[in-house]
Amino acid sequence: MSKADCGCGGGCGGCGGLPGGPAAFVRPRFFAGQLLTEDDLSQLVEYVTGKSRLRNRTLAGPGVVCGLEVSCDPCGGGTVVVRPGHALDCRGNDIVLSCTEKVDVRALVRELRVSSLGVDCSDACDDDQRRYGLYVRYEETPVDPVAPYATEEPCPAPGCVPSRIQEGFRFVVKCDESEDHRYNPVTRLLAAVGDRDRYEPVRVLGQRFGLYVDALFAAGAAGARPIEFTADDAARYARSLAWLGESGEGPVTSPQVAREMTEHVRALASALARYDTYDAAGQERLRGEHDLGDVQAARGALGTACERLAATDPEQVWPDRAHRAAAVAVVAEAAARVVTPDPEAPLEVRLLAQGVPVSNVLQAEFRADIVRLREWLLNRLDRTPGLADCALRDDVRKTPIPHPLPTPEPDPSQRLTIAELDHIADAAGRLTVYVRRFVADAACSTLNPPCTNCSDTDVLLAHLELDGCDVTRVCAATREQVLPGGSAYGEWLPKLYQLRHLAQQVCCVPVPVPRRPSVPAEGPVRRPYVAGLLGDWPRGGPLDDMWDLLVTPAPGETVPQPLHERVYTVPSEVTDGLQELGTLRAQVSDLTASLTALRAQLDAAREQVTQVREELPERLGDRLADLESSEGGTQPRRTRSSSTRKPRSGESS
Repeated sequence: MSKADCGCGGGCGGCGGLPGGPAAFVRPRFFAGQLLTEDDLSQLVEYVTGKSRLRNRTLAGPGVVCGLEVSCDPCGGGTVVVRPGHALDCRGNDIVLSCTEKVDVRALVRELRVSSLGVDCSDACDDDQRRYGLYVRYEETPVDPVAPYATEEPCPAPGCVPSRIQEGFRFVVKCDESEDHRYNPVTRLLAAVGDRDRYEPVRVLGQRFGLYVDALFAAGAAGARPIEFTADDAARYARSLAWLGESGEGPVTSPQVAREMTEHVRALASALARYDTYDAAGQERLRGEHDLGDVQAARGALGTACERLAATDPEQVWPDRAHRAAAVAVVAEAAARVVTPDPEAPLEVRLLAQGVPVSNVLQAEFRADIVRLREWLLNRLDRTPGLADCALRDDVRKTPIPHPLPTPEPDPSQRLTIAELDHIADAAGRLTVYVRRFVADAACSTLNPPCTNCSDTDVLLAHLELDGCDVTRVCAATREQVLPGGSAYGEWLPKLYQLRHLAQQVCCVPVPVPRRPSVPAEGPVRRPYVAGLLGDWPRGGPLDDMWDLLVTPAPGETVPQPLHERVYTVPSEVTDGLQELGTLRAQVSDLTASLTALRAQLDAAREQVTQVREELPERLGDRLADLESSEGGTQPRRTRSSSTRKPRSGESS
């Protein structure tokens, strides 16, 4: 079958159009002299109505647009009150309540039980079912019958035909089960990767290989040349040696102390391994430049720490299998390759110098993990439809896989070969990139909500709880709500901007390819110390941010629990403006409260002033009467001018 056969109506099946809609929209075309029939006019009505419903269905989505609050009946009993409002069902039909409706829930429950086959049709109050969903359903009713022109008979008559279609609604109740038409990107992403429990180990393996791959390539390509020893290595050497010297003696009883000691053992072993890659002249120069002191004493302190850690239980110290394997390899390889220098194991020493030791046990585990990654990828690629990375499946199949080996006992005498090391590094590097390509493809596909087939057109208004025939509780918090700008994403609409921002950096970019690190042809090899091997493995980059944004719920969201509790924020003018707006709102609220208090104080002061003004004449009159009674009431009152006359000469003042 050729690609040309896969079109509409070809060998791959016909085109049915959007679910719930016509295969194609056809509108009538009018011209002069045309004979118009009922088919032409009906076609026009169907075209306009169909386009309106299509926009409602795809741009707005199903749910309540506004209103339609459900509350208890003030008179109690088995009825509720639904207030006016507007809703859209999943086929795009408008459901409009223009006035308040009183809904008899008891009658609807009886109707539900009667319509359910095999259910006893006794009194609804005797049923053990106590939770129902109240829905509103779109209905059309033919009304206004008229007689066709040819019959000229008055209606009602057998030949009368309805001339109008009245859009209406009816209320129904169902058992407390409802289909959520909103699109959930997390559901689609987890369906692509299997589920969280299956993907989590794969993600961990990919992170661990990401720490090892470059070091494996560099160790095989460096040959017999030394690994560069820098001032940072000297600082780690001094710091870890001092810590191990102060850690005391005897068994290590605390898992936290054991983990910290293992990290210092790895740092000291890395510095000594770098030192051992130099010849005698180079080692003497390093001791002088970096003041390394007694290197042999440092090896003794390292050996003592390795013996103490070997006596601990790794499963209690490192519950995670991947970290436990790396920690065991650190102790075993440090004791075997560095405490007593091993000049016959250059690859192991160069891996230790980079802080990523590989024992024969860890090598066997790497081989098994590579096979596991490949099988998981092929399984998910076969089960996931709609892939956009067309070459990914072939790339995974063509990856050369090292044969798995049974897990051996620790054997320090076993040597790594360059061929084995290169084979493991190549397969691990490829599959690590391929896993990220697959997850990126799955995450990018979540930004395209599919057109769902609408089999249930009822719109949920509220959940009801009944006690006998009485409605005791109404809950409308879980109903679908139409959001402005499109509700296919539902509650994910606020995150769409951030998802699109990350998608620009993840989707539609050049396909990542595994690359080998460049190693100079001569001189010491510059290789960084891998700092995060035993701690929280580094995450970051647009893909990890996109994953965390999808699987991490915001407060109040009902989505699956995330792999990591992490809040993703994107600095933008929008978020800064919202924060500033919240601050201004708080300030306005405080100023409003202060203004209200000042107004109350001002009103109280006004009342006091009014009261004083009213009482002032009465108080003045009482005061004058008191003064007159004290002077005997017979002497005339002196004016102010006479009382203030200056005394003459000889008069007493």
